[in-house]
Amino acid sequence: MERVTTAMPGKTWQASLQLDYTQEAGRSVARFLHQGPLRILQSLYPEGDAVCHNVLVHPPSGLVGGDTLDIQVTVGPGAHGLVTTPGATRFYRSEAGLATQQVHARLEQGARLEWLPLEAIAYNGCDALNRAVFELAPGAELMAWDITAFGLPAADMPYAQGTFRQHMEIPGVWLERGRIGASDTRLMDGPLGLAGQRCMATLVMAAGSGIADERRDRALAVARELLEASPLRLSAGATAPHPQVIVMRALAPVTEPATQLLRQVWAAWRQALWDLPGTLPRLWHL
Repeated sequence: MERVTTAMPGKTWQASLQLDYTQEAGRSVARFLHQGPLRILQSLYPEGDAVCHNVLVHPPSGLVGGDTLDIQVTVGPGAHGLVTTPGATRFYRSEAGLATQQVHARLEQGARLEWLPLEAIAYNGCDALNRAVFELAPGAELMAWDITAFGLPAADMPYAQGTFRQHMEIPGVWLERGRIGASDTRLMDGPLGLAGQRCMATLVMAAGSGIADERRDRALAVARELLEASPLRLSAGATAPHPQVIVMRALAPVTEPATQLLRQVWAAWRQALWDLPGTLPRLWHL
């Protein structure tokens, strides 16, 4: 059974993490410093030294009002990091202010970052901000996704009250902000909103300089081929809203089909754009 937590005075979590990737003799190396309950587990190299895989762990497993997770990432020239999480980020019911998770990543010349956390869950009564900012130098490239679930439909725990704020940004290039209020029935259930779906997912491929037309068209073609074969084909799409950004979006009733589709497109983009196989993080096999 899912645990539902309410904020208690003096019981908030303040945690920060600085994660730095550097390239050393052809090997991408991760180093980190932390305060509070945030950790990076042992670096793994399932596809050789060039790509460093890491798991980001938040032992309390959820946030309530007043909690803040502050994650800072730098990826040095030529380094390549991949970050995922072992479980969902849970924004529980809050009675004492905003619960915040914020990520700020800086990618230097020739760097690559894959930011692939599992879903965020907005529990009934949450007051939440999920913010991610990615700064890309010329020649740097990013693949990142965001998967958000509203409530737990299978457990009969709907998202009926609360507010979830979403912020995803590449400064000067691309900005998306949203406020998902549970009481906004036009947004939650209307045909121009979530249309009754309770999971929204976004996959972004971005570059620090313009993406060549041929690469952009190839990425869109492979994504649309996978979308057409997906059960979510009527509620998903791929586009290039900016010369430096390619985006795929999907709506789903629950997280599993959306996550599966994003993994497929991510793997296809890896092959098409970076000539790398879609090597799944070991954690995803558990």
